Amino acid sequence: MPIDAHTLLPIAERAVSIAGEIVRTKAPGAVTAKGDRDMATEVDYAVEHAVREFLTRETPEIGFLGEEEGGTRLGEGPMWVLDPVDGTANFLHGIPLCGVSLGLVERNVPTLGVIDFPFLDLRYAAAEGAGAVANGAAIRVSEVGGLGDAIVAFGDYAVGEDAEERNRPRLALTRELAARVQRVRMFGSAAIDLAWVAHGRVDAMIMLSNNPWDTAAGVIIAREAGAAVIDLDGSPHTMTAQATIAAGPRLIPDLVRLIAAAHA
Repeated sequence: MPIDAHTLLPIAERAVSIAGEIVRTKAPGAVTAKGDRDMATEVDYAVEHAVREFLTRETPEIGFLGEEEGGTRLGEGPMWVLDPVDGTANFLHGIPLCGVSLGLVERNVPTLGVIDFPFLDLRYAAAEGAGAVANGAAIRVSEVGGLGDAIVAFGDYAVGEDAEERNRPRLALTRELAARVQRVRMFGSAAIDLAWVAHGRVDAMIMLSNNPWDTAAGVIIAREAGAAVIDLDGSPHTMTAQATIAAGPRLIPDLVRLIAAAHA
C-alpha cells in the first residue's frame, strides 16, 4: 500500500530539526577523504547517525539511504534518502550555502522533501499534492519565459576518475549558457539549486549528474512549486535519471535544445 507522504511531513521536519541543530552548533571536525577532492566531515557522520536513529525508531517500516554510510538500495520499497550536509566543501570553508536534505522516495520517485539551510534560517518543505513552502509560506517558480532573462544555476564540475572526460559536456554547456542566459551561478549545492528554482530565486538549474541524496528532496519541492524536472532527453526525472534539470515549464524547451547542442 502506498504511503501517505503528507502524514509523514511532521516526522521529516523533526528529523531535519535534529540535523540542523548539529550542523549549526558543531565545528566540522576531522575530515575524511572519499576520493579526489571529495570529503566528509565529522558533522556529516554525526547528522547521518542521528537522523537514521530517529527515523528507524519513528518509521521502522521505511528503509533508509544515507550518502555517507549507505543503507537500503533504491527500488526496495519506500525509503528515506538523506544528504546530511549538502555542500560539504562550502561548510568546510564557512560558506553558508549548505544544508540538510531529506527526501522520501517510492518507486524511484520522491514524494516528500524537507531541506534546511541552518546558516540562512531557511527551510523548504513539500509533499506530493500539497504544494511547497519556504518557512511555512507558499512558493512558486518564476514566470521567466526566455533564456536571455534567466538566471541559471549550474552544478559543480566533476572531480575524480575520468573527470576530464566528464567535464567536456559541462564546459561546453557552460559556454552555451554564458552566450545566452542573463547570468550563470554555481552555488555548490544541489539542494540550494533546486530549492531556489522552487522559490523563484533562480529561473533554472542544470546538474549533469543525479545522486539520489543530492536530489530527492529538492526535486519534489521544485515540482510542487510548479517546476518541470526532467532528465537530459526531456523525460520526467526519476532517481535513476542521468541528469537533473529543473525550471519553470516555459523555459524547458529552450534548455533541452541548449543541452542537446552542448552534447552534440
